[in-house]
Amino acid sequence: MGIKSDKWIKKMVEEYKMIEPFCPELVSNGKISYGLSSYGYDVRVDNKFKIFTNINSTIVDPKNFDNKSFVDVESDVCIIPPNSFALAKSVEYFRIPRNVIVICIGKSTYARCGIIVNVTPLEPEWEGYITLEISNTTPLPAKIYAYEGLAQLVFFEADEPCEVSYADRKGKYNRQMDLTLPRV
Repeated sequence: MGIKSDKWIKKMVEEYKMIEPFCPELVSNGKISYGLSSYGYDVRVDNKFKIFTNINSTIVDPKNFDNKSFVDVESDVCIIPPNSFALAKSVEYFRIPRNVIVICIGKSTYARCGIIVNVTPLEPEWEGYITLEISNTTPLPAKIYAYEGLAQLVFFEADEPCEVSYADRKGKYNRQMDLTLPRV
């Protein structure tokens, strides 16, 4: 098992439609980069955000999550309040092959501003839009740009397919078509 290159990613996009839409080169002209990089893919964030708010003073409970804890925003920028977070979805739709696992990590441009994207796996045979968790760790408001790069995906191919995939387990986040809140 090892990290896969741009050449391998292109092949998997052709064979499995692994990333749609697929940007075959790194785009960075005045934007936070997105598209194919040397050993990964920089994923873009859509323009629909759920910004966490404490106006209802509810308890954050992953087993009983209250949607009223978020304010919905549709915009080319998202302002995340200090020490808060937002959820968003990727522009790209993913189909992960059975012998591949993907790790989603934040981009250094945002991290250097105190904006952290949660590290999350895309498991074998997971499919859908990624729900991205974006934390503002600073005491100041933070700006996120829609349709630009937010996180990088690193691909690992196993020597053999897994015995039980995410699809086999009927994973609760499989084939998510929109920004998805916590489920139990």
